[in-house]
Amino acid sequence: MGAPAYGAVLLFALALAAGAAAAETARPEEPTLPAAAGGGGDGVVVAAAAVVNGSGAGVNSNSVLVALLDSHYTELAELVEKALLLQTLEDAVGRHNVTIFAPRNEALERDLDPEFKRFLLEPRNLKSLQTLLLFHVLPARHPAGSWPAASHPTLSGEDVELAAGANGSMRVAHAAVTRPDAVLRPDGVIHGIERLLVPRSVQEDFNRRRSLAAISAVLPTGAPEVDPRTHRLKKPAPPVLPGAPPVLPVWDAMAPGPSIAPAPAPGPGNGKHHFDGHSQVKDFIQTLVLYGGYNELADILVNLTSLATEMGRLVSEGYVLTVLAPNDEAMARLTTDQLSEPGSPENILYYHMIPEYQTEESMYNAVRRFGKVRYDTLRLPHKVVAREADGSVKFGQGEGSAYLFDPDIYTDGRISVQGIDAVLLPEDDKKPATPVSAPDRKAPAVTGSRKSKLRRGKLLEATCRMAGVFGQRSRLASCQ
Repeated sequence: MGAPAYGAVLLFALALAAGAAAAETARPEEPTLPAAAGGGGDGVVVAAAAVVNGSGAGVNSNSVLVALLDSHYTELAELVEKALLLQTLEDAVGRHNVTIFAPRNEALERDLDPEFKRFLLEPRNLKSLQTLLLFHVLPARHPAGSWPAASHPTLSGEDVELAAGANGSMRVAHAAVTRPDAVLRPDGVIHGIERLLVPRSVQEDFNRRRSLAAISAVLPTGAPEVDPRTHRLKKPAPPVLPGAPPVLPVWDAMAPGPSIAPAPAPGPGNGKHHFDGHSQVKDFIQTLVLYGGYNELADILVNLTSLATEMGRLVSEGYVLTVLAPNDEAMARLTTDQLSEPGSPENILYYHMIPEYQTEESMYNAVRRFGKVRYDTLRLPHKVVAREADGSVKFGQGEGSAYLFDPDIYTDGRISVQGIDAVLLPEDDKKPATPVSAPDRKAPAVTGSRKSKLRRGKLLEATCRMAGVFGQRSRLASCQ
């Protein structure tokens, strides 16, 4: 009995040793959780999200990028995620050490101008937001112990000035460093600063957009009034005689539909005065140039003097226009064949002009209410089809469709300019005309109608002859 018992004990000891060796081998493969500055499990979730959003290899859990996303600088971390900069920062950390200047949360929540913050969060200003955030990152390691008092390039391409005081204080441009060496990692360092750093390019872009908004918001002298309920021009109410019951104008009682075109805009003063349409056209072309991204369309309008003159004449006579303006990227996709035919540029632009005054809100409300709206264009008889798609207004059908990209670029009560991301072409311009064969021109319904008429004529003739044989006068008008 001693030998079997000894063998069983020996086998049990070998099994325990094998299990311990397997456990030691599998232990280094477990993921290491990052050390969260604020504690809790939110940092782990954010770090995991950073690894998923990055490349296949991901970043090290001890990286300065993970520390930034998991630190108490939550406002800056949210802006980095909204600006889609995780991959860019991950590539920068992979190439060299970085120095990140992180503004405190109060500087982004309460101290920042609300109008400037709204400007940064608009989707069309994504490049400005990325430039602003990359201005806070230096492609080198500068801890507090070796603070260089000089100008250094940032990841945005612009230089930032670093300064050191006699009392040991440190400054970045016009912001003081409040928490030096707030986060230290092998691949970078994070310094806490008191305010947000704004590069010159972003400040100029913000000032230009704000001045354009102020110019577009001011109505010129003698501009017609627009009904805020219907977004259409107001018509003066007819005079009511004393003692007569109040009369409700038909235009106020009817619900605005897509087929109701607004009346021509009334001129300022009496009938002898008229709008200066040519000045208005020049003003809206200048606005396209200052707005940026629509230089191709502005060049075409400047070179085609006949088209600009026609637009000015229509506005001078009191009509209103809505211009669907393709941006430069859309105009660059036009082929030489589409522009080589005589009159092609004029026809393309005429198809982008609607003889109504429409804003982004009025178009979106119309497509939400009616589903599909057909707008008349100056290129008769073609119409532009608009529908609601992805929370915006989509014009056209199929591959030749365009989305409302930059709404309300220019609105003065008579000319409305809406930016789109593609050039619209009518259906007959998209598909080449194919010759129709001879058999296709014959409609089967017409052929059947002719046969039935022949049979009806023979039957009517036989009826009249039978009535004459019997000596009776037929009452049919066809026999008479």
